[in-house]
Amino acid sequence: MPIIRLFKVSIHAEMRREFEEKFASISVAAVNQALGSLGVEIYKPSQWAPNEYLMISRWQDDTALKSFAGDSWNSAFIPPGMEKFVSDCRVDHYTSWDDR
Repeated sequence: MPIIRLFKVSIHAEMRREFEEKFASISVAAVNQALGSLGVEIYKPSQWAPNEYLMISRWQDDTALKSFAGDSWNSAFIPPGMEKFVSDCRVDHYTSWDDR
């Protein structure tokens, strides 16, 4: 059963430009290259949360997600070098309502 993974990350505001460049390349590439990844989308902040970004990734199943994120699959996977930007983050997972 496919899984949707929502990764919300708050960054240090003064690092915005560098973060955006690397989030769009390093982080997206890490997900896209993972076995069982079905795609990824990233979103910029709104005026209500100016330092918060969102990554939505789709995974073939929980096995694929665990293969990517490891035993701590329910925690954020931060690619090496990206941790310096993060002030806070959260991960949530969902499956389709139709798969009841």
